[in-house]
Amino acid sequence: MSLRIAIHGKPFTGETKSLMEDLWADILSKNCQITLSDVFKAHLLEHHFEVNQIPAYSSTEGPDQVDMAWSIGGDGTLLETLTHIGHKTTPILGINTGRLGFLATISPQEVSQALDFLIEGNYRVEERGLVEVKSDVDLFENKSFGLNEVGIMKTDTSSMIVIKAYVDGKYLNSYWADGLIVSTATGSTGYSLSVGGPLVMPTSDIFIIAPMSPHNLNVRPLVVSSNTHLRFEVSSRSQNFLISIDSRSKVVDSQFSIEVQKAPFPARLIKIPGDDFLQTLRNKLNWGLDARN
Repeated sequence: MSLRIAIHGKPFTGETKSLMEDLWADILSKNCQITLSDVFKAHLLEHHFEVNQIPAYSSTEGPDQVDMAWSIGGDGTLLETLTHIGHKTTPILGINTGRLGFLATISPQEVSQALDFLIEGNYRVEERGLVEVKSDVDLFENKSFGLNEVGIMKTDTSSMIVIKAYVDGKYLNSYWADGLIVSTATGSTGYSLSVGGPLVMPTSDIFIIAPMSPHNLNVRPLVVSSNTHLRFEVSSRSQNFLISIDSRSKVVDSQFSIEVQKAPFPARLIKIPGDDFLQTLRNKLNWGLDARN
């Protein structure tokens, strides 16, 4: 029985078209049942790929009756693919066509072998906790979940904002800062890392609350259980600020209160033999690169 694979990818340029052609040939050679996201199919047609007969799924509704989803691009493309999948929790494989990512870790040269592993069933599925935003306004059109983080940030033109934080109903702190990030364990290698948050093993059941450029330098990132219920009241002198989930963002133009908690469903990422987070960590952060080694 052939694998049923939904595929979403980022737009590519003329310079990288040959890479995509080789990748596409590898995929077709295994006689898998393919369905494409509507936006990726349109892009492939623009570049004269013969995909007219391949069915497409709606990016809004997501694919049905597939065994797995493939993301072709980088970490951002995988996060986008996750918004297609949502509560269906279809396992996702990340193929990286650019620089090494933390989420999309399979290189195009490894695709043929990866397909063999998948056909043989020689892979594992790793569950990752998601973060979810709740508010009085539907800011993200029923896709209010993220794999990496929720961000509450000032806009480019505003001064610092004040964020009152509550943990399970108890007052934690008022952050005078450029913003605040609530990161998942997976997101510890993302935005949270750049503001001084800790590195965390990605399957850990935690959230990281990390301020961005806090006015008080003794305010540090805090790790809490992902079962914690978080609430934030935000005010700004300019009466506007930004709320983001992963790579999606909305400008809010008034005082606002949002709740952040663990989403009721996980993301499920496919890991083939040799795909190891610690190895990726060493490669990505250049750990151990020293003349003595």
